[in-house]
Amino acid sequence: MNSEKVPQNAFEDISVKMSEAATPAMAVGNRVSTTRIVGVVALSYVASMIVQNAVFAVTGSPDYSDPLGVVLTYHAENQGALAVTSGLEAVNMLLLLLFVTALHGLVQRRGGAGADWSRLAVAAGATLSALFALTIATHIAVVLAADGLSEPTPAFELMWQLHAAAFALGLPALGATFIGAALATHASGLTRPWQRLLGVAGGSLPILAGAGNLAIANGSPLLFIGILGLATWLVWLVVTGLRLIRG
Repeated sequence: MNSEKVPQNAFEDISVKMSEAATPAMAVGNRVSTTRIVGVVALSYVASMIVQNAVFAVTGSPDYSDPLGVVLTYHAENQGALAVTSGLEAVNMLLLLLFVTALHGLVQRRGGAGADWSRLAVAAGATLSALFALTIATHIAVVLAADGLSEPTPAFELMWQLHAAAFALGLPALGATFIGAALATHASGLTRPWQRLLGVAGGSLPILAGAGNLAIANGSPLLFIGILGLATWLVWLVVTGLRLIRG
């Protein structure tokens, strides 16, 4: 009695079909993993920013409107704490670049909706990192100069004003990063509509404040509008980060 033979091609067809069925599942798994990574990076960035600003607050960091004598005394007496804040800025810069880059990749994997906005977030985030690096670099110069001065000098005043100006110029880049990230995540279905509104409204604040960069460098309270935008950015990152981690 002759038994029927199963054609070898049948096994190949089954293998191909199983591979095709597994590919979408693997893609979904990779996308979920990437989504969670972006969420973790966002929360890590917020944590680093909070610690950095907490150190400034606890040590009584002066405003740009304070007398130079107060500025000199503060930086001379808090060099250890300021070494911590300077080190954290390097961490902030790395986490910010990682966040906007990974976010852009995630948006593209989800079909590309909002990719233009995520590109804006990448470009603005890179600019923000550069300007905040300049802000901290000039702050380091202020700290080192304060250690050997008994009273403010013109060079010390110039460096402090340059520090303030660099921070003020970084505010519009912060706003653009915020708006780009908020619109990109909403367009790709990663966040809720109210998070888009928070991003547009909150991101507009540092842009408006940054337009008055000369006034901010001279001690204007316009600075606090930018600080409010920064606080809103951190809130958005926390909410968005938690949502991404939950998938």
